[in-house]
Amino acid sequence: MATAVECDVLVAGSGAGGLAAAVTARRHGLEVIVAEKEPLYGGTTARSGGWLWIPNHPMQAAIGIKDSLEEASTYLLHETGEKYDPERIDAFLTAGPRMVDWFQRETALRFDPSATFSDYHPDAPGGKPGGRSIVASAFDGRELGAMLAKLRPPLPELTVFGVMIGSGAELVHFMRWSKSPASAAFVARRLIGHGCARLFHGRGVRLTNGNALAGRLLKSAMDCGVALWNGSSLESLYKEGNVVRGAHLKKDGEPIQIRTRKGVVLACGGFPQDAARRQRLFSHTEHYSPAPPGNTGDGLRIAQSAGARIDETLPNAAAWVPVSRVPRHDGSFGLFPHFIDRAKPGVIAVTPKGRRFVNEGNSYHDFIQALFAQKETSAWLVTDHRAIRAYGLGFVKPWPLPLGTHLRSGYLISGSSFKDLAAKIKINESEFEKTLIRFNENAKSGSDPEFGKGSTAYNRFYGDSEIRPNPCVAPIVAAPFYAVKVVIGDLGTYAGIATNGNAQVLDENKRPIPGLYAAGNDALSIMGGNYPGPGITLGPAMTFGWIAGRHLAQAGN
Repeated sequence: MATAVECDVLVAGSGAGGLAAAVTARRHGLEVIVAEKEPLYGGTTARSGGWLWIPNHPMQAAIGIKDSLEEASTYLLHETGEKYDPERIDAFLTAGPRMVDWFQRETALRFDPSATFSDYHPDAPGGKPGGRSIVASAFDGRELGAMLAKLRPPLPELTVFGVMIGSGAELVHFMRWSKSPASAAFVARRLIGHGCARLFHGRGVRLTNGNALAGRLLKSAMDCGVALWNGSSLESLYKEGNVVRGAHLKKDGEPIQIRTRKGVVLACGGFPQDAARRQRLFSHTEHYSPAPPGNTGDGLRIAQSAGARIDETLPNAAAWVPVSRVPRHDGSFGLFPHFIDRAKPGVIAVTPKGRRFVNEGNSYHDFIQALFAQKETSAWLVTDHRAIRAYGLGFVKPWPLPLGTHLRSGYLISGSSFKDLAAKIKINESEFEKTLIRFNENAKSGSDPEFGKGSTAYNRFYGDSEIRPNPCVAPIVAAPFYAVKVVIGDLGTYAGIATNGNAQVLDENKRPIPGLYAAGNDALSIMGGNYPGPGITLGPAMTFGWIAGRHLAQAGN
């Protein structure tokens, strides 16, 4: 017989959306349980970049950014097209700044703004060349005490010797450590500090990016008395009439019945590891997701069984990203998402046909959409010796770290000439050589008439400001030449549970199901299948988590 437990709110999932809802509801006086399916807390958030896209956030004035609700609405109308949802977009744009202010005032959350991290389409109507995205401030994991061991670590492939690298100035130091004594000293201090932390705590304690966001949310939940259950999977909901009154869980394998006085929030992380739903919604079969293994679509499946409408009509069912498969010492493979390297001068991407197909400096989502347009499922990032030693490529780090390990593992392929490299990676040799000759001729003057690499503020954000006149374009001429294969991955799923502006789950007749809410990647994305800027998953996740928590508590304006 199942153990019976009662609370006001049950939250399924411990990513940004779930913890935001839990902390908000608890801070408004409700008794809250967070049920996390896996042994570790933090979900995909803990592996992410930690950025939130929040137009008109309260720190914009301090960094000299002018924004408006009208500009943000215009931009999202352009980005989402016919999938524009006025109710939910208005709720997001109105509540987002208030959410940031509330969390910074009431909890352990702290954010750093960026004046230069651009919208992904800054030249579109309402777009901005920077200022709308904020990132979780670095966090001392020791504040979590014993709970630090239960926080999901970052992807090892996105660390340097296990060190989490913060965005902005910290990332610049790591990129320039071989060129600047000050950067070298900074990196040395970080590595030494990380080594000491591992000796005393078993892992790094200076948390950055998504790990800092998840850590700060976890600390906030602990501070206000949220009950945190790991190893607790949501099995089903139960209703009285049309009202959701609780759920059935398995906690450490034992059945538990939760009766909720207010409601249930589904924040199980979407379906990136649900092979069946992926097969139905994705046009490609070879797919690699860096999401946690437990994100198997539980929230969508359970909501649908309770009468919820699942919207699978978006033009893109997920947020796409090119990833490379990194051989690990145990014979398995890790995944490296390619965010930064594609924009660097001296890097291009080609299909198996040997031709370029995209402005490599565009967003990861746009990169994969361009690959889809070529009816391909993989591509090669190509560079020369100068660029790989200056910037690295994927998991390959810049000088002075060696290339040999990656060459021996097969992750990195080298060729003495364009023809030699093409033969080794099995692409069209003559087309590849023509592509490089044409690209190099234009690159001498810093131009890219074919695809316009370096033409937007977003391109230039990840370029090299010391390369003139175009920080994203340089000839590929210094032998030997190198290539890394990229395949299709995701940063979260877009198709999901239909909700309204209060984060309430809707039934097939678009009516709210009383007592049921959804946030994070379980909820249908408000971005219409597009990817407008850095943080467009975490920004809405936290905002609608906050909205759900307040609605459950019946908090006023």
